[in-house]
Amino acid sequence: QVQLVESGGGLVQVGGSLRLSCAASGRTFSSYGMGWFRQAPGKEREFVAAINWSGRGTYYADSVKGRFFISRDNANNTLFLQMSSLKPEDTAVYYCAARAASELGLTTGEYIDWGQGTQVTVSS
Repeated sequence: QVQLVESGGGLVQVGGSLRLSCAASGRTFSSYGMGWFRQAPGKEREFVAAINWSGRGTYYADSVKGRFFISRDNANNTLFLQMSSLKPEDTAVYYCAARAASELGLTTGEYIDWGQGTQVTVSS
């Protein structure tokens, strides 16, 4: 089991930037793929970005491609999501998640461990 703790959320204006972090403990960090998901009020949790065990493989939802960047620091057991050019529709609770497998995954069902989430609010 992996324990995940997100941080870095907050209130930002349209066009601004935020960097989310996810500190992991438990299983060997460099052995599993990770992802970011988000959930807005009244909506289902949706995929944002994913990264494989090494960090060399990444994938993004179309809605964030070119604006968000996922990365990982295997030496420090931390996952990041750099968000820029933020829009009101990016407002949501953002969750990091860990897979059992080493490669990235695109759906919630592929992840077995979840953080508690961090709120991101983009004001217009």
